[in-house]
Amino acid sequence: MTTATTTLSPSASAEHGDISSALRFITCGSVDDGKSTLIGRLLVDSRSVLLDQLANVSKSGEADLALFTDGLSAEREQGITIDVAYRYFATPARKFIIGDAPGHEQYTRNMVTAASSAHAAVVLVDATKLKWQTEGVLDLLPQTRRHSLLVNLLRVPGIVFAVNKLDALESADKPETLGNAAKAFQKIKEALEQFAKDAGITITAIVPISALKGDNVVHASAGWCGYTGPSLLTILEQLPVTAPETEVPFAFPVQWVEKFSASSDTSQGRRVFWGRVATGSVQPGQQISILPSGQTATVAQVLNHARVPGNVLAGHGAGIILDREVDVSRGDWLLAAVDAPKHFEPTREISATVAWMDDEPLVAGRVYWALHGHRWIKAKIKRIVHSLDINTLEEHEATQILPNAIGHIELALQEAIAAVPYKTSRVLGSLILVDTASHKTSGALLLN
Repeated sequence: MTTATTTLSPSASAEHGDISSALRFITCGSVDDGKSTLIGRLLVDSRSVLLDQLANVSKSGEADLALFTDGLSAEREQGITIDVAYRYFATPARKFIIGDAPGHEQYTRNMVTAASSAHAAVVLVDATKLKWQTEGVLDLLPQTRRHSLLVNLLRVPGIVFAVNKLDALESADKPETLGNAAKAFQKIKEALEQFAKDAGITITAIVPISALKGDNVVHASAGWCGYTGPSLLTILEQLPVTAPETEVPFAFPVQWVEKFSASSDTSQGRRVFWGRVATGSVQPGQQISILPSGQTATVAQVLNHARVPGNVLAGHGAGIILDREVDVSRGDWLLAAVDAPKHFEPTREISATVAWMDDEPLVAGRVYWALHGHRWIKAKIKRIVHSLDINTLEEHEATQILPNAIGHIELALQEAIAAVPYKTSRVLGSLILVDTASHKTSGALLLN
């Protein structure tokens, strides 16, 4: 079981990854917890918006901070976030890419999409919705639990809980309310730590904030709610980005095949295979195998994204030329042929954790399209192993996985794939399921 922590050590975070590159993070949590308002506050207080932009979202002299991200007409009419909106801003210390994920349960699929590529997640908790005055451990909202479980399953390395709207618990006109914010924060903090301990979630930090008024968002409010740590923005400036998976042997999903203009040259292969290196690294002279054909070849030349020859590491685009003509198409995988571990051995039988996002329940026997890298394969659901109760964190035997639920399943694939656990590789260890009739994305699979 992973132990939860509530403090962030800048030196410790720097040891585990790059803290100078742009940080991609999402805001998530339940409906109306203040996610869009928080992003607006970050943009305004970090001076990342122009005066005309501020004027466009101002009503009666006050800025509606949520409108910086709720750009769809339906979002503005209903006052909710539907799709993921991305915003960019920078401080003297770092650049940021923010994804504002919707809080409604029916839009969980959009939140999963945003979290799959995030370096960090800020999970908002609305203090006004929780019964913090009651004795014992308080109950968190279902979406707070669901989103926390999902970002943890998706291996988002930095998880920060921001307890919002604490300012609404106190009023200068009501002296009897003084101290409520500190009491509520302590109670909610204890509940979050207990939940994280039970779920195996490592917490980077728990911060009391007021997205509306700006407390502890960009500038720290010393001692507010009994909290003496850094502001939310300072924490985000110290978080490392996800390190490239260079320790895993070389794997490369082919995205595009380009033919040489000088195709009469037969000293090496006459095609360039373009894509992004998923794991490991690639350099000339390296022996590789091709999935699914099983053929082997040697890398003759490696081009980077600017077509400059050289070695390329995981996470970067590359063009690979082989020493001879081999049948390789979009969707094929180029894999390390030497010293590759057994988990690179192709398999058609897989077990996985699924985040089910279709409107219809997942049942055994159904057939879907599965996408692994850029390769489409037919997949049949063999068995529903269990479904996870997000409230009790218990696993129950089930015959179906309901919409927006999490569970464990077994699949049979029409063709073999190079499957590795998701904890080893976010690229090799993930698939998506697509409905064969409607072509809707139905589920996200994390291989066990």
